[in-house]
Amino acid sequence: MMGLRERHKADRERRILKAAARLFRNAGYDGTKMERIAQTARVSIGTIYNYYQNKGDLLVAIVAMEVNEVLGSGARHIAGRHRSVQSAVDRLVAIYIEHSLVYLSEQMWQHAMAIATQQPDTPFGVIYAGLDARLARQVCELLDTLKSAGLLAEDVDTVAAGELIFNNLNMMFTTFVKTENMTVQEVLSAIARQHRVLLERITCLPSRRRPTPGRTASPYDRASRADRTC
Repeated sequence: MMGLRERHKADRERRILKAAARLFRNAGYDGTKMERIAQTARVSIGTIYNYYQNKGDLLVAIVAMEVNEVLGSGARHIAGRHRSVQSAVDRLVAIYIEHSLVYLSEQMWQHAMAIATQQPDTPFGVIYAGLDARLARQVCELLDTLKSAGLLAEDVDTVAAGELIFNNLNMMFTTFVKTENMTVQEVLSAIARQHRVLLERITCLPSRRRPTPGRTASPYDRASRADRTC
């Protein structure tokens, strides 16, 4: 349990980050001055520099705040009841995508991605990569939960499948923030369609293995049915 001093410190940090996020969104990353952030957060400029050396530190801290909130929502989703593999994965993806624009605009995400890509060995790049790794692990945790519930075949490598799902999600999120006028629903629909190819092969529901009406089961379908351990 935090004491009064720790609560005040946490409150100051959150005010600073929310002020920075709002100004980055409205004035742009390059157009925002540290002095303006301090004024908006109602703290001294010295206080900001006690926490963050530059705007890059603020940006990665905002990304971390966003990811930590998403991980909390994702954990609650994983702990719930799941009717199917597809719906469980789709919902986790939706949690990630829908929350992504709470603190950061598409332009801010582009800037953060550019820094992380161009400077992977800097503190910013290392923290950013670590946040991605935590999200990937959570996708794997969801698959582990679905496997324990009997919704995934016993022979599924949940780490490999989870990493594949997250890597595709990450690529599509990059496309989303770089594509003007692409909506959240459009990117979610595209990701669900792409993931369906994998999820239909690893789910343990008999319905997935029935040929489409009017189509003869292919040798691959028959082999897939024979090889699944449910």
